Amino acid sequence: MSSVPIASLEPVAEIKFGQVGIANLKLKRLDADGLAHELNDKVANAAQLFLRAPVVLDLSHLSTLPELDTVRDLLARVRASGMLPVGLSYGTSENEQLAQALGIPVFAKFRAAYERAGEAVAEPARATPAPPSRERVTTAESAEDIPVSTPAQVATIGQLHDKPVRSGQQVYARGRDLILTTLVGNGAEVIADGSIHVYGALRGRALAGAKGDETARIYCQEFHAELVSIAGQYRVFEDIPAELRGQPVQAWLDGDRLMLKKL
Repeated sequence: MSSVPIASLEPVAEIKFGQVGIANLKLKRLDADGLAHELNDKVANAAQLFLRAPVVLDLSHLSTLPELDTVRDLLARVRASGMLPVGLSYGTSENEQLAQALGIPVFAKFRAAYERAGEAVAEPARATPAPPSRERVTTAESAEDIPVSTPAQVATIGQLHDKPVRSGQQVYARGRDLILTTLVGNGAEVIADGSIHVYGALRGRALAGAKGDETARIYCQEFHAELVSIAGQYRVFEDIPAELRGQPVQAWLDGDRLMLKKL
């Protein structure tokens, strides 16, 4: 019996959400067919999260930078899966030249932590501080921003939302926890930079630690989630143990694993 190469048993790429709505696709090895297969599976299993999601391709973990035609093919594979490649992550000057040849931008916030050629890496520009927290509720018919009157100098533990979040709506707690006192319906999405607390049924999607806080958690009284995510690590309904469905549940990260446990 022929042995299977160890490399073929490992995932081709790791995908992780850095900011709400944008994904960093880190290529771990050069395997266009394997990448296409993995992305097709991700879109099929979590279309709400991945279908038409903007993607930044990160080539920094490959031993050598691929040729122009190879990268063009990789981007085509990403696009064919249903995701939308929008640029390359920051790397070396060669990487920037490659992006220019492809006619796509380079995203500095997804930059590599090193330069392959041993060049010094400049400090990234500091992000502009976010304005005081605002609750955003978006429906399929309209969108509005509802300001929360919180003095900027006062630390706030959580943002309270006391209305049902229905299909097509999104609630985002920027820079804080999100506390929901009622239903999160199918097709709805709740997002927080901190933890999410649902004192009711969670039937839609919950994304905690949206800006990378790996200590964030998700708590709910009745667990029927379509998808849960913490700091970019996610699980979809099909991955959730049957014994947890409809139960009070908490979710947290243990390293790169998203854990679920009955409260």
